[in-house]
Amino acid sequence: MKQFCVIKLIIMKPRTAGKPPLTKALFLLAMVICITPLVSAPVALLSGFLFTYFLGHPFAHLNHKATNWLLKISVVGLGFGMNIGRALQVGEEGFKLTFFSIFSILVLGLFLGKLLKISPKTSRLVSSGTAICGGSAIAAIAPVIDANEKDMSVAMGTVFALNAVALFVFPMIGHTLHLTQYEFGLWSAIAIQDTSSVVGAAAQYGKEALAVATAVKLARALWIIPVALIFSFTLKGKAKSISIPWFIGLFIIAMAINTWLPFPIILSHDISGLSKGLLVMTLFLIGSGLSVDKIKAVGWQPFALGIFLWVFISVGGLYAILHL
Repeated sequence: MKQFCVIKLIIMKPRTAGKPPLTKALFLLAMVICITPLVSAPVALLSGFLFTYFLGHPFAHLNHKATNWLLKISVVGLGFGMNIGRALQVGEEGFKLTFFSIFSILVLGLFLGKLLKISPKTSRLVSSGTAICGGSAIAAIAPVIDANEKDMSVAMGTVFALNAVALFVFPMIGHTLHLTQYEFGLWSAIAIQDTSSVVGAAAQYGKEALAVATAVKLARALWIIPVALIFSFTLKGKAKSISIPWFIGLFIIAMAINTWLPFPIILSHDISGLSKGLLVMTLFLIGSGLSVDKIKAVGWQPFALGIFLWVFISVGGLYAILHL
């Protein structure tokens, strides 16, 4: 009889585990709505967080992989709406500011990490994520410095929480200070960590801001390679562990196609528009991956480090753009 009960519980467990079909249906419906112009980037991010908070995440095991691929597809698609000549010009203009900001954030981050008695690996990940491109930089640097899952979780939790704030705050600051499209695009690419939040904030501000922000941010992402090499040599790690963001190459190819080939304007417009919708959907998934427990698990020291570095690069970058 006991054996029968055990077998019965094992059989019933998969049926009771997981979320009800209605929750799954509502989650999928919310994702589809995010593709439409009805939902803005900040609303999508907040909606994802609230959905998971009240109803739970019905596809939690697939969330990270889905956000990773959707972000890359969205970025490549945005390339079909951009001109490669303009992108190169913007990238050249933002090179000096990018170099200075990355160098200063890394040095300052390592110094403050020691001051706050944070794990050296965690401080390197938080600094790299803030200096370069958020989660992508953290994922690329982690194997080089032999960081464990806890180090990565703390760093990503810090960066993603600040990205969520930036997505709401930056456009408001930009309008308050009457920043031009170019100024806001450059500022968001320098001061916001993750590519998804950079593109999301810039898309709210305007078409030119989106083009500038995307070009500068992706050029900034290439700094993953030299930074990873520096960490590898200084820590005697393995340079072959470096993960190169290959989707940037596809983004450049998409821009080249849109610039030099007889690509129909209506088709490039549709692809670019769909990519913006997919990006908003990605932000919904990113929001659904956040939780109160994850934010609490970060701890005050790494979070304080992330806030200080973020404020430093935001204020310093804005001052440089407006006055230099």
